Parts: sequence; structure tokens; C-alpha cells
Amino acid sequence: MTAMSTTEYELPQLDSLQRSIRDELSKITLIDPHSHINPHSPSSSNLVDLLGYHYYTELAHSAGMPRESIEDPNIDAKTKVGRLIENLGAIDNTVQWTWMLHLAQELYDWPSDCIDQSNWEGLYDRVVQCGLRESWTDEVLQRSAVESIFLTNDFDDPLAGFDTHRYIPCLRTDDLVFNLSQPAVRQRLEAASNITVNTLEKFDEALQFLFAHFCANNAKACAISLPPDFAPIQVDAVSAAAALQHVLVEGSDSDPAHVRLLAYWTFWRITELCREHKLPFDLMIGVIRKVYPTGVFQGQDLYDSRVSMIQYANLFRSFPSVTFPVSVLASVTNQELVDYAWIFPNVVMNGHWWYSNTPAFIDRDLRNRLEAVPKTKQIGYYSDAYKIEFILPKFSMYRQILANVLAEDFVIKRRWTEERAIALGYDLLRGNVERIFGNHQQLD
Repeated sequence: MTAMSTTEYELPQLDSLQRSIRDELSKITLIDPHSHINPHSPSSSNLVDLLGYHYYTELAHSAGMPRESIEDPNIDAKTKVGRLIENLGAIDNTVQWTWMLHLAQELYDWPSDCIDQSNWEGLYDRVVQCGLRESWTDEVLQRSAVESIFLTNDFDDPLAGFDTHRYIPCLRTDDLVFNLSQPAVRQRLEAASNITVNTLEKFDEALQFLFAHFCANNAKACAISLPPDFAPIQVDAVSAAAALQHVLVEGSDSDPAHVRLLAYWTFWRITELCREHKLPFDLMIGVIRKVYPTGVFQGQDLYDSRVSMIQYANLFRSFPSVTFPVSVLASVTNQELVDYAWIFPNVVMNGHWWYSNTPAFIDRDLRNRLEAVPKTKQIGYYSDAYKIEFILPKFSMYRQILANVLAEDFVIKRRWTEERAIALGYDLLRGNVERIFGNHQQLD
């Protein structure tokens, strides 16, 4: 019996099937596996917290708004929002604006289908009023069906003053790997560990202290953002010790060759510590910082299509017991990621990051992943949000795309039952997050 094609399936039936699957996926309580939420101030108190998200500032700047008009430190929040609104009419075609309108309607009961110069002050007042409620953070998480959120924590974060089971720590290691030549970074490391970093052995002790501190506070992952030209190699201790001594003396004026050698050693040692502590190591591959240095804050970074996963093959081979959830910055790298996850047992595909986080790219990349890679090796989505209000519209976008793909590619084309397709959706939205980041136990 041949499977019925999408074109042979009546469109009203397809629409109904997609809605039915989406509605079931919406009932799944989420664990968001990557965000930039500040656990001490997770929700928005002002509309500038929402429109200040880099998507809106960079798109407004791209559409003609001078950077200085919103980055003047002397302007107040309401003035900044007004200036942004003046320049956001040109982006109402984008999915990013759809996120904003969606969260306004779903979280703030915004009655309009637009936010523009004629009505934005009403939304401004609503956001302020909601942000004053002590229960607002809980309300947002409940409406968004979110149980817990992974953070992005600086290595010297004391991890105090918040519930580490709701806001799950993740050790971000970029500064340790790439910026140890900066005196301020070394000072932070010494203050956090209470260890004077004057030898490679002491540096290693400080790294071990950080891992012990994070794991004692329910950390479930380690993470790093990597440039496209980084190709990790194992460096012997003698060479690394010499590089560190050079860096300690020269600081920010260090020879780049010594800085790079020390980065290789540090990255490899962090991977070893992930193995010892059974932590997945999130690799976010491909970003080049400050390609457009005159852009707005956080709107300066891009990717290079010449990035290749081959640079990490030796790492994956060398650490078979370490799970590497990998994010790639652009959809052009997705097929290579699919193929590495196809071959390497310890490579997991993680979310749809940054420039690949739009429906057209997600749809294509998701279909490629689902038809080629074991379902247990796919973390469907993460919010990457800075404020929790954005979790709802971003995951809603992903759930709709996932429902469409499950309906068309699995229920219709492969004749799966709807229940079986929904179970696959559960794996991508929650089940795999629990299993991969659970550190051999269920996430609390």
C-alpha cells in the first residue's frame, strides 16, 4: 500500500491534523535548554526590556535608525522605546515582529493586531503594570508552560540567591578559553577560586574548583561559543605552561601564538573536566565577533560559511563518553551537522540558533534532521531568550513548524498514527532534554 502524498491529502484535513498535533504539543511542559535569562531579574519590568532585545535594535538600525539615537546613555526608557517604534514599521513583515505581537497579545492581553506610533504607549503602560506584580514571573512561566530554564552563567557566578532547579546553571567558558590574557579575567578567576593563578598547575586547580562549584549547585551543562577558525588540538603541559607564563607577563599584549596555544590547552582540559563530571559540553560553532563594529550592541556578529565540522572530528573521537550538543550559527552548516550526528554517537543536534532561527530555515533543517538522525539525538529547540516573555512566542513558532512536519512527513507520508507522531514531538521538546542533560538522573 503506497503512502498518500501531501498533495493527495485534502487541505482541510491537513490543516485539522496540524492543529490537532500542535495543540497536543502545546500541552508539553518545557525545559528550556539554553537561555541568557538573569535569574535575579528574569521577567520584563518595562517595554524597553522587550524592544531592547538585539533582534529589534539591529533590525531597526538596519532599516535606517542611527545607533546613537538609542545608545545615548542619557535617554530614558520611554524615549528609547519611542525612537525604536519610529523605526520598527519596516520590520512588521519579519518573524521577529510576530514574536513581539504574539507575546503582547498572549501575555499582556494586548487587544490590537498592531503596535505602532498610534498606540505603543498603551502597551508601555501594560508592561510596567504587569512587571510590578510580584507574581508576574510565575504567571509568565505558567502561561508559557515552562518548568525550568537553563542559564548562561559566567564562570565566576556565585550561583546564589535563586532556585537552581527552576533556573539551571550552565558554566560558560568563553572567557577562560579565549580571554585569559586579559588581566581582568584572571583577577575574576582568582577571586572566584581563591587560587593565585601563577602556574599551569594552579590554573588547573582553579578550573577544577569551578567545575566542583557549579556541579554542587545543580549545573547540568558546560558551554562555549566558538569562532569558525577554531580547531581544537591537544597541547602538552610543558608547552601550555610556557604559554601561560608568557601570558601572565605580557597580558593583553601577549603574542597571539601563545594565546592560541593556551586556548587549545584550556579547551581540551575543560572537555576532560566535562568527562569527569559527566556534563554535556554545548558547542555553539561559527560566530565571528564584531564583523560590523559600528552596529548596535549585540548586532555586530556574523558567520563564515567556511566553518567545518571536520575541525572537531578529533575532539569527538577523543572523548567518546562526553555528549556534545552542537549548535550551528547558519542553516548552511546544517547538513554537515546532520551527518556528524549520523556518524558520531556523542554528537547531538541542538536547537536552531540565531541566523537559522526563522521558519523557512527551521522547516528545512528540521525535516533533514528527522529523516536522517536517530530521534534520541535531537534537542528540538531552545529560546536563547534574555527575558522569559520571549520563551512563549519562540517556542510557539517552533511547535507550529514541528506540528506541520510531523503531520506531513510522518502521519501522511509514512502512515504513522497521530499518537506516535506526538510522541516523537515530545522527545524533541522535552524527553531528550531530560535524558541528555539529566546527568544520569531526572532533572528536578
